[in-house]
Amino acid sequence: MPQVNETGTIWNLPNYSGELFTANPVRTPLLSMIGGLTGGMLSDNFEFPTGQLYDYPEPVQPEISEASSLTAPAPTHIARTQEKNVVQIFHESIDMSYVKQSNAGRVSGISTAGRSADPADDKAWQIATKLKKMARDVEYTFINGKYQLSTGPSVANKTRGVLELCATANTLDAAGAALSKDLLDEVYRHMADNGALFDNMVMLAPSYQKQAISNIYAGQPGANLPATRNVGGVSFDAILNDFFSFGVLWDWAMPADTIAIVDVVHLAPVFQPVPGRGALFVEPLAKTGASDKEQVFGQIGLDHGPAFLHATITGLATA
Repeated sequence: MPQVNETGTIWNLPNYSGELFTANPVRTPLLSMIGGLTGGMLSDNFEFPTGQLYDYPEPVQPEISEASSLTAPAPTHIARTQEKNVVQIFHESIDMSYVKQSNAGRVSGISTAGRSADPADDKAWQIATKLKKMARDVEYTFINGKYQLSTGPSVANKTRGVLELCATANTLDAAGAALSKDLLDEVYRHMADNGALFDNMVMLAPSYQKQAISNIYAGQPGANLPATRNVGGVSFDAILNDFFSFGVLWDWAMPADTIAIVDVVHLAPVFQPVPGRGALFVEPLAKTGASDKEQVFGQIGLDHGPAFLHATITGLATA
């Protein structure tokens, strides 16, 4: 459908009757699971910490004699480093003429007797769709976002998503191979060996890989079958392995060749509120004529915790 990039009028935004549909996905599985656009944490700085990392030295068997124990060893200390991410601006606006708003009863296209325009209030509907668009953009960004730190007013902050985060730690390149139990077992081991906490794990998968997961585990011994036998097919929404159990979610924002296993306990949206206005708000803009201009504004980032908590398999076959 065309997008109108100018003031909405009765000519470029005609009213129609009929139920409203979109073929675009509007669910935001990851964002909804970690708090949505109304939950999460607040920050008064566009940079925020995602955790501090430290390492113990490799374990050894001490060899300390009684005589040497009479003198304290040389002091040592464990240093820490801070990890961080940023909030970024999400910004939308509408501009609808008074004439457009006055003609709610003017219906174009097929108009059946007794039917009114849908939606009844086009301005309110446009604002609602902007909020849904923003949620879709946040979902996409939390998965695919590329980190960028602003260095001036003309440089945008960009929040880091989970895929870029995982590329620095637990990631496995399938090099075009189909998803298999061997690949999954390898990434599970990799996570365990690298210190993942496995608090509440969820797999995010695109449509093809979601079906592949069900096919991989359908033939495994002990796979749960329904009590009744009048329903065919298999869909796995929860999987158990040697180290943890996890749910499986289809997420349209995932690249077709990638799956991610994320610990949602350590994921949260971060909002930077504007004093006196809030973290995500709609407000009118200055008038320049006979139209209503309004903007939707928010500053949102992802607190993703350290990279070793999550994992990805990339480069999977998609057909």
